Amino acid sequence: MMELLEVVKKIACALDEKKALDVKILDITKISVLADYFILASGENSNQLQAMIDIVEETMYKCGINSKRVEGSANSAWVLMDYDDVVIHVFSKEEREFYNLDKVWSDGEVVEF
Repeated sequence: MMELLEVVKKIACALDEKKALDVKILDITKISVLADYFILASGENSNQLQAMIDIVEETMYKCGINSKRVEGSANSAWVLMDYDDVVIHVFSKEEREFYNLDKVWSDGEVVEF
C-alpha cells in the first residue's frame, strides 16, 4: 500500500485535474486526533461536485483504501468523505466561504502537491 502522504497528494492532484477550485491539503497531525490530513476543495456546481466525489472514491479504491463514511451529496453543497486518517471536504464555493474551514484549521500545516 502507498504511504499516506503519497495517497493524499494523489487525491489532491486528481481533484485538481477535475478543475476543483483552491485544492488545499492540511496536515493536522500536530493539532488534532480527528485525522492526519484534511483535503479541502471547491466546485462550481453540483455536476462538478459529483465528478470530484467520484474521482476521490476511484482514487482511494485504486490506492487500496475502501472503508469510508460519506455525509452529504453533491446537491447538499458540502460533502465530507471520512477515510479515517484522511478527511476530504468537497464544497460549493459559497459553502466553503461560509464555513471557512481554511481559517478554522489555519493552525494546520499546508502541504504542497
